[in-house]
Amino acid sequence: MDQPSRSPTRAGVLRAAEKVSHLLPPTPLLPVELNGARVFAKAECLQPVGAFKIRGAWHRLSDLDEGERARGVVAVSSGNHAQGIAWAARRLGMAATIVMPEDAPRIKLDRTRKMGAEIVTYDRMTQNREAIAQALADERGCTYVHAYADPWVIEGQGSAGIEIAAQLEAMEEPAPTRILVCCGGGGLTAGIALACPDATVVPVEPEGWDDVCRSIESGAIQDVGDNPPRTRCDALQTFATRPVNFAVLKERCSYGLRVSESEVREAQRFAFAELRLVLEPGGAVALAAALAGKAKLDGTTAIVLTGGNVDPRQFCQTVWQA
Repeated sequence: MDQPSRSPTRAGVLRAAEKVSHLLPPTPLLPVELNGARVFAKAECLQPVGAFKIRGAWHRLSDLDEGERARGVVAVSSGNHAQGIAWAARRLGMAATIVMPEDAPRIKLDRTRKMGAEIVTYDRMTQNREAIAQALADERGCTYVHAYADPWVIEGQGSAGIEIAAQLEAMEEPAPTRILVCCGGGGLTAGIALACPDATVVPVEPEGWDDVCRSIESGAIQDVGDNPPRTRCDALQTFATRPVNFAVLKERCSYGLRVSESEVREAQRFAFAELRLVLEPGGAVALAAALAGKAKLDGTTAIVLTGGNVDPRQFCQTVWQA
């Protein structure tokens, strides 16, 4: 993938937040009692595409010039970025091609296709998705919009942090001191870290897919290795963060957390029972860390519930599992 032409900035996050505010209402920030502490859950699962990814997609695509819009965009995604790009492209009258894994949840494939995007599938364990996407972009003269390693995408995702701070102020609550973030490649985590520089921003990943945690711990970018475990958190199956993300993460995130598959299921059940929200596995990992007692909940803690695009049958099995 071509190197980004610039670094993401807090000024860029503020500009993205202004753009998003003219397009979408803020998602709810819900007070909830959790392990004896009062925390605030940011319900990004209620976005029009069911995930926060609409933010970065809109900021990126709406900044393209007329010529770039006419040529269209290519993106890679297991489903949430795909839907964000497809939604933004349709609103802007652009063509969008999404490279998606063959084993992506059917609901994500169907919804992306329904919004008018062309889908090209690949095997996530044997094929290089970014090579496929870059080849398509080169062949068609399109803009390649990376799911997380793009400064506009990072800034757009950070608009969620601007909303959190503004909503807490409106509720006459103290500014956020800690924000727990579901983390795949680190686009949302980096964006919120830029948005809320005075808060401790904590990335949370599934066990075995903890490249960001290990990168922060080692001080250098690490990948997940050759044989990462199976996980239901399809949205967070990124093999390694990128320099544009890590430049922010290493400066602003001092540690990350890991959660198990069973802890993720418990978080999905909790969100459904207590918040009346449907979360996909990857959208529940930050909540899982809090519920499992792995995250401190003192001060003013916000938890980002990042997505709700889950197969209905799988979700029913999770909720009713003893």
